[in-house]
Amino acid sequence: MTIRTGVVGASGWARNAHLPALAALPEYEITAVATTRQESADRVAAEYGVPLAFADPGLLIAHDRVDLVVVSVRAPEHAKLIRAALEAGKHVLSEWPLTVDHAEAAELAELAASAGVVHAVCLQGCHSPDVRFVADLVAGGRIGRLESAIMVASGAVLGGATIPAELAWSTDPAGGTNVLTIMAGHFLPVLERLAGRLVEVTARLPRLYDEVTVAGTGRTIPNRVPGQVLLHGLLDGGATASVAVYGGSQGPDGFFVKLVGSEGTLTITNPRPGAFLHWTDWDIRADDGERLTVPDACRSVPFDPAAGPAANVAALYRHLAGAIADGRPADPDFHAAARHHRVLAAIERSAARGGPEPTSVPATG
Repeated sequence: MTIRTGVVGASGWARNAHLPALAALPEYEITAVATTRQESADRVAAEYGVPLAFADPGLLIAHDRVDLVVVSVRAPEHAKLIRAALEAGKHVLSEWPLTVDHAEAAELAELAASAGVVHAVCLQGCHSPDVRFVADLVAGGRIGRLESAIMVASGAVLGGATIPAELAWSTDPAGGTNVLTIMAGHFLPVLERLAGRLVEVTARLPRLYDEVTVAGTGRTIPNRVPGQVLLHGLLDGGATASVAVYGGSQGPDGFFVKLVGSEGTLTITNPRPGAFLHWTDWDIRADDGERLTVPDACRSVPFDPAAGPAANVAALYRHLAGAIADGRPADPDFHAAARHHRVLAAIERSAARGGPEPTSVPATG
């Protein structure tokens, strides 16, 4: 079965990750693209040999040559498009975050369940071969009982004193794109895959700059979003977690993850500059310094993770194809996305109230 796929927002990130991933997988055929302008939609369609190009996403969603709708636009626009796709009976893959509000995320998860379609969210780090390998090591007892998990990661180019002109809108919380929602929003699900679910968080969300400079313009704009995420947490297996996601203006400069167990440790670092931890391959070391190699069995797509973000996105798409073919839930689906939104909401509550917060508070809480 070939999954006929329409991509809404087929420029920018989608052009760098979703379209290359889809084009490389035989399970998919890209049948339609939509952007905000017909000229850009035609240009992307010509580049990838796509037969249908639209400036109106509604036409793409309704088209009978589209089985799967990929939503890859700004977060505040996700919910409207997702609802339209569900009403049309289409499978849906949404970029992260699912939406800009944890209550709405829960609502979308229920709507998707009622629609009887396969739904997924693009937290591609969950399908990284390196993540799968390390998660298997921990689950298999390689380091004994997990006692603590430490993560330090860059969220730049968000959160610094300067913001790229194309991201100037992200300094408004309503945009849903900042160091907490995007960067920690991607990194924490990876940490949970390795170490278990966060059940309680104590957090701070420092904002170092009330105004930031728009790069290349000399213009300053108000900034109302955090530039740092600092948290301590408890995991469902009893271990502790310590996380720092730091913003900046110069782009990502690496990451560090350490998993400490009763019988050993695993240390994860970035083998190359300029990549986020959910995009790339990892340097994985045991406590004796031995470098551990990810086995081929953990790899599901013909992409080298070192080549860029399309690799793990392709791994997610391969998993999604299997879910659609078998009629089973995808992972992570909208229900998982709603839970991750609750974790972020707990972090915000903790930062505002100054104490520990459970992550299990329902969307209406």
